[in-house]
Amino acid sequence: MYIDVIYKNVTMPTTQSNQSVAINIRAKARQRDLIDQAAGRLGRSRSDFMLEAACREAEDVLLDQTFFTVDAGTFAKFQALLDRPLPPTDKLRRLLKTKAPWDK
Repeated sequence: MYIDVIYKNVTMPTTQSNQSVAINIRAKARQRDLIDQAAGRLGRSRSDFMLEAACREAEDVLLDQTFFTVDAGTFAKFQALLDRPLPPTDKLRRLLKTKAPWDK
């Protein structure tokens, strides 16, 4: 049983024009260096890297706060899906036995 979920895409507020605007931010040198290192690994500028990361986080915040309602029957189906455990498979067993990269 599957539940179709319809959601509205988060859209960025628009101003009267599409011209670029400045966003200023203060950071510690070690924070700037960390951002520069990550941006460099991706071949991106600091500004592009920071803007993309900030927009991604903003969309996540907005999507996490989205409220939607469903009828009682749909909600019961949704709860039944959440309450039903996944069947054990070899792939799941391997995943659960694999150490996280930070634990190695």
